[in-house]
Amino acid sequence: MQMNRRNWLRQIGLVTAGLGVAQFNAFALPPTNHLTFTPTDDIPVRLSSNENPYGPSPLARTAMNNSINNSNRYTWNTTGDLISAIAQKHNVTDDNILIGAGSTEIIDLVIHSFASQKGNFITANPSYTSWAKTAEKSGLKKISVPVTKDKQHDLKAMLAAIDMDTKLIYVCNPNNPTGTLCENAELISFIKEATKSTTVMVDEAYLDYTNQPSVSNLVTDNENLIVVKTFSKIYGLAGARIGYAIAHKNTINHFGDSMQTWANGSVGVVSRAGAIASLTDTDFVSQCYSKNEAARKYTVEQLAQLNIACIPSHTNFIYFSLTNYKKDFFNLLKSNNIQGTYIYEEEGKWTRITVGTLDEMQQFITAIK
Repeated sequence: MQMNRRNWLRQIGLVTAGLGVAQFNAFALPPTNHLTFTPTDDIPVRLSSNENPYGPSPLARTAMNNSINNSNRYTWNTTGDLISAIAQKHNVTDDNILIGAGSTEIIDLVIHSFASQKGNFITANPSYTSWAKTAEKSGLKKISVPVTKDKQHDLKAMLAAIDMDTKLIYVCNPNNPTGTLCENAELISFIKEATKSTTVMVDEAYLDYTNQPSVSNLVTDNENLIVVKTFSKIYGLAGARIGYAIAHKNTINHFGDSMQTWANGSVGVVSRAGAIASLTDTDFVSQCYSKNEAARKYTVEQLAQLNIACIPSHTNFIYFSLTNYKKDFFNLLKSNNIQGTYIYEEEGKWTRITVGTLDEMQQFITAIK
């Protein structure tokens, strides 16, 4: 018998009742690797992939653990529950949601949908473009539009770059790696204008670290807008691989029916259980938000003391310039067993660091001083 969402959430509540609320920092994962660090530790401090060091949430862990024994069954009984929970969160209908194995799968579906038509796609530079190589190999030409001097999306220039062959515009908001946020009214205006000619995909992976509303409310009347979301960041489920698209029901039907062998079927039972429970654990999400704010503020202040200029961040990472830094930054990270990233822009030597726990950020600052 199919379990409806209310019964599912009631089960989660019954299972977790009586567990008590543990100290928040006790849920940083794994405590011996991330919260205790020595230079000779075999386990690095991971400040490279914008992961949430505190997740999955307590409710998600319990739900995932309790669902393991159901891994011999297909996910039919929980597919509708998760879709309904996501739709309710964003005030859309179930027909507006498509689930994938991380937002990566959703982006790949979009790419392959347009690749057969050839043409080009437009993206900011720098931005999250791990998917762009796949798009180019599939036959789409990349048009890169430089960000502004203050590292914002140049939405006017992106509009001007549209031509008859443009199949897709990608907007990462907030942007990775710069951490900047499009002004909401300007972004909405951009979407309405751009979607007259092409499809706009807005990646909101980090929007939960801001107070800005999603643009997903626009999908009801706009078949050329696709909003991509993920459980990988503030919900701490990067390894569970679960993301989703919010789009017009006709767009969802196209991707679900034409681009997936089994629509909504690529995410396992355990990951679905974790995602549903995560949506109910609002206290945990709020604490992740506050912890990130505090650790980010500390790090920016410490970098400023080292004469390292930072771009104001609306995410769980910081974009900063090494122009005035005279030491070997990346070698210091390596020698202290800290994983960082690389230079994204040679002019200004701009790089990015993930905001981990406060303890991890103190280790980071100590390493580069």
